[in-house]
Amino acid sequence: MNISSGASLVQRAARVAAVAGGHADDVDAKGRFPREAVTAMAAERLLSIQISPEFGGEGASLAEIAEICSVLGQSCASAAMVFAMHQIKVSSLVSHGQDSPWHRAFMGRIAAEQLLLGSATTEGGIGGNLRNSICAIEIEGDRCQLQKDATVISYGAEADAILITSRSHANAASTDQVMTVFTRDQYTLERTHVWDTLGMRGTCSDGYLFKGEAPAEQILPKPFAEIAAQSMLATSHLLWSAVWYGIAVDAMARAQAFVRAAARKSPGQTPPGALRLAEASNLLQLLKSNVVAGLKEFETAKADPDRLSSMGFAVAMNNLKIGSSETILTIINHAMLICGIMGYKNGTPYSLGRHLRDAHSAQLMISNDRILGNTSNLLLVHKQDTSLLG
Repeated sequence: MNISSGASLVQRAARVAAVAGGHADDVDAKGRFPREAVTAMAAERLLSIQISPEFGGEGASLAEIAEICSVLGQSCASAAMVFAMHQIKVSSLVSHGQDSPWHRAFMGRIAAEQLLLGSATTEGGIGGNLRNSICAIEIEGDRCQLQKDATVISYGAEADAILITSRSHANAASTDQVMTVFTRDQYTLERTHVWDTLGMRGTCSDGYLFKGEAPAEQILPKPFAEIAAQSMLATSHLLWSAVWYGIAVDAMARAQAFVRAAARKSPGQTPPGALRLAEASNLLQLLKSNVVAGLKEFETAKADPDRLSSMGFAVAMNNLKIGSSETILTIINHAMLICGIMGYKNGTPYSLGRHLRDAHSAQLMISNDRILGNTSNLLLVHKQDTSLLG
């Protein structure tokens, strides 16, 4: 596949989405990696769009990347989530690796070779609490070693490199963490958990015992606390929400097609699902507004490091994730009720089983209960922003 001269990011994403959609049901049924879609992403050079043109990328904004997540999410949620997770890892490099010669060169490699980045932030004994680590990186001279019982590594077997968290040294507190880049030739993976899930099956995020050794310069120079607060958590909530929005858009489109077909069969009569379709449309607009507002808040905060690390920003991003992950399920449930048995059955133009199962991951990717607990603590000392002016 060649990139057509002058093709926009959305046009390139649409071509990838067409490939992803053609394999989505098979990816879901077999729980296999969406290889065709990821190959298409690389051919369209979408894996490096966030990276600065200085290093061979295109300097795409997070809003542009979110739009691509949405486009892909309308065809295959697993492929869209792989793209989103990759871009979340790239954001850590773009935001916090500019002062490191090794990481600048690595961004050039991502662009030149269209490398796929995986993520290893969870660990046996701490679950999904990414701001704590048990394992610690060992630094000897100019080399570092790490062994981690990673209960989930995003598409670990398929990644070209993995960004992995750990304590900064053997005596460090569990929250004193660093993030390190290990390329495929610098680590081994021994599978310990199989990714056999309800939905998002194609992300293939098995658990592994990770053992890696690399030059110590591959440790990102900023503490992980700073990386998480200033780029990773916000980009995660925003890009995940964009994927979920894409799933909801396609569910809504199927429901609308069903109502239109019913209307054609009975001219002059309002189909039974029409009212519920209007309700779903309202919810979809709320979800869209939530994501758009979050993207604007992030762009504003990026210019102000204090705001980016503030309680108010953290609350806003937490609320975005909670709202998006809960609203998508209501939208898809409305669509299921509209389409009835044709939405419940597999293999029809109105099938919604994959959408529903994929959407149930939304409240679990960083548990909503964990996020609500964090927000409740922040609100003990932070006054809720109620201004309409931002």
